[in-house]
Amino acid sequence: MNDNTPRQPNQRLVLHLDNGTELRFIGRLFAGGSWYDEESGVLTRQKLYATPSGEHIYSIVSGRGPVRSRRAYRVALHGDACTISDGSTRMTLDLETLMFAVRALAGLDQDDATLDMVEETLRAANC
Repeated sequence: MNDNTPRQPNQRLVLHLDNGTELRFIGRLFAGGSWYDEESGVLTRQKLYATPSGEHIYSIVSGRGPVRSRRAYRVALHGDACTISDGSTRMTLDLETLMFAVRALAGLDQDDATLDMVEETLRAANC
């Protein structure tokens, strides 16, 4: 989004999730993307929503034919901690622990330039 692009207005949104919960919030679409995996035949769509209170909701919908997977996570930063919820489970981690988990899950070394990009993106998304 550049500075000349008008922001979408906030609206009431409800995401129905496979874990039986709903994430309800007021927010706007911040970013999104989709891709198709030709090997597995799975189409995946990701959306990132921003709320007026500074929270972000990350939605992932994957599907192949009639089979769908719907997940979403509410992410809120407060000080040096981050609270993540999927509607049924909630956890709070300090940012250093969160970055350690990101490195481990993504297979990044401490000195990997990609890690700097990931950290910068996380910080920018939560300004």
